[in-house]
Amino acid sequence: MKSRVIGTVLFGFGVLALVFAGGLAFVVAPTVKQLPYDMEMTQSIAEAPNATYMQIADGKATIETGDLRSTVTVQPDSDETAKLTGDLDGTALVWVAGQQVENTEGELISAYSTSLAVDRKTGAAVDWDGQWLDTGGQREAVDYKGQIYKFPFGTEKQTYDIFDRDILTAKPAKFVKTEEIQGVETYQFTQTLENETQVLPEDRVKLLLGQFLPTATTGSVQYGNVRTVWVDPVTGAYIKVQEQQKKTLLGNDGSSKVLLDATFVYSDATVTKSADTVKANQSKLNLVGVWGPIGLGVLGLILAVLGVLLMLRGSKTAAANGVPAQWSGAPRHAAKSGDEAGDEAEATASAEKS
Repeated sequence: MKSRVIGTVLFGFGVLALVFAGGLAFVVAPTVKQLPYDMEMTQSIAEAPNATYMQIADGKATIETGDLRSTVTVQPDSDETAKLTGDLDGTALVWVAGQQVENTEGELISAYSTSLAVDRKTGAAVDWDGQWLDTGGQREAVDYKGQIYKFPFGTEKQTYDIFDRDILTAKPAKFVKTEEIQGVETYQFTQTLENETQVLPEDRVKLLLGQFLPTATTGSVQYGNVRTVWVDPVTGAYIKVQEQQKKTLLGNDGSSKVLLDATFVYSDATVTKSADTVKANQSKLNLVGVWGPIGLGVLGLILAVLGVLLMLRGSKTAAANGVPAQWSGAPRHAAKSGDEAGDEAEATASAEKS
C-alpha cells in the first residue's frame, strides 16, 4: 500500500516536470529570444589611427591628419516604447542613439543623434512615425530600413540590408565567412559602398565648395565605405565592426578635395566587452532553451518511470497477500453469519449419513 502511494506521488511529480520542460522549450524560450524592454544602455568605441578628416573651428573648415575616436551609444526609450500602438505594441522597441567623433585633443569633429523603432526579434528597423535624425542641430525626418545596430536572433548565413546614415538608405551586406573572436564564433558580413552621394543640405555643400573648391559653382560629396561586421549568430550582437570610409568633395569644374579618409575599428576593450556580454547572454539562452528543458525532461522521465515501478510493486505485494489489486484492503466475499454456517453443517452431515 505504501509503495503504491509513493509511486503515485513520484509519477505525478514526473508528469509535472515534463510539463514544465515543454513550457520552457516552447513558451518561455521563444519569448527570451527578443530584446528586453529593460535592456541596458550599450556603448561601443571605434578608433581610426592616422586619419585624414575635416575639422571646423571658428567657422572655418580645414583638413587635418591624426587619430580619431568614435563613440556610439544606444539606449531604450521606455516612454516612447510605451506609446507604441497597433502592430508595434509588444513587438517593437524604441531606441535613442547617437555618435560623437573626436580627435586626440578631445575636440568634436562630428556628431549625430537619432530615434528609431526596431523589431524585438530581428533587430531591424520598423515603420514608425516618430523616427528622426539630427546631424546639425535640427531634427529631420528619416525612413529607417534594415539592420542598424544589431542583427536578428538566430542570424543566418545570408545577405542582410544594413542602413547607412550618410546616404540614408539600406544596402546589402553579404555573408563572407565564420571567424572565432575571443572564444565566440562569429559570422562576418561585408557591405561595399562605392561612388555614392552623401545626402547633405544644399547650403552645406555650397559652404564646403567656398572653403575648398572656390572655382566650382556646384558640386557634391562622393562617399564610399567598406563596412565589415562580425556578428554573434545566437544573439545577433556585434562583436566587432570595421568601417573604411572615404568622402571626397567634387566640383563641377573637375576639382576635388578629400574630406575624410579613415578606417574605424572597434577598440580592443570594446571587442572584449562585447564578447563577454555575448557569452553571458548565450548561457542564459541555453539554460532556458536547451539545458533547462533537457534537465527537467530527464528528471520527469526518471520520476515517472520510478513511480510506475513502485505502483506495480505495490500491486504485486497486495496480490501476494491475497488482496486483489483492484480492491485491496477488503475481502472478496462477506463472511457468513453463524446461522448460515450451522445450516450448512447440518446439510453436510445429512448428506454423509445418506
